[in-house]
Amino acid sequence: MISRREFISVMGMSVMLSRLAYGFEGAPQMLDHILLGSSDLDHGIAFVESQTGVRAAFGGVHPGVGTRNALLSLGERRYLEIIAPDPKQQNVDADRLNVLKKLESPRLIGWAVHPGDLEAFVKKVRQQGIAIEGPFPGSRVRPDGRVPKWKTAALKEDNEGPIPFFIEWDKGSVHPSSDAPGGCRVESFSIASPDPDGLTSEFRKLGIEVVVQRSEEPELRARIAGPKGAMDVRS
Repeated sequence: MISRREFISVMGMSVMLSRLAYGFEGAPQMLDHILLGSSDLDHGIAFVESQTGVRAAFGGVHPGVGTRNALLSLGERRYLEIIAPDPKQQNVDADRLNVLKKLESPRLIGWAVHPGDLEAFVKKVRQQGIAIEGPFPGSRVRPDGRVPKWKTAALKEDNEGPIPFFIEWDKGSVHPSSDAPGGCRVESFSIASPDPDGLTSEFRKLGIEVVVQRSEEPELRARIAGPKGAMDVRS
């Protein structure tokens, strides 16, 4: 599994974080987006369309990072981000892009939740003695020239990948789910781990209730349904 720290550079609290509770539709209620990595963006778009029947729309590029994306709405305030290297960007961190370039087929590489006020969230996390980095600013350039902006934070220790990163969108930015192609939804989202009890405890410290299954290796698992059928993707 790809460590979230490899990718995040691209871009006691139960009361405050109760909004991150597990949702009825099979995914954390405050899931913001799921990241599907691909070595080639067109291939990633075709992969998703062939299984769901919905074609993701080009979202833009991440300046200076070396990546570009395509987006597909998964309902209110949640979306799928297909992300791949941008061949037009030069002089960027090659090690960072190699994470994507080495993928033989599209796979999950991370997920994000939106806890609300990110500055307050980070402060509360640190008060619990949990090491967290950020908030860091982020942006991308849309095809229409607009530049959506956001802030992210991430735990220093991500338990080999399944811990999400945290995001707050700028108030002046349109959330991607509102104008990306629709018709898909998350049927299920879960985490797999050799130590499901320990990882569940770790999630609960952050106020996140998510299904954690037992497996030999850490893994993200999602089932996304569209008008043509369902797509099962893993990390």
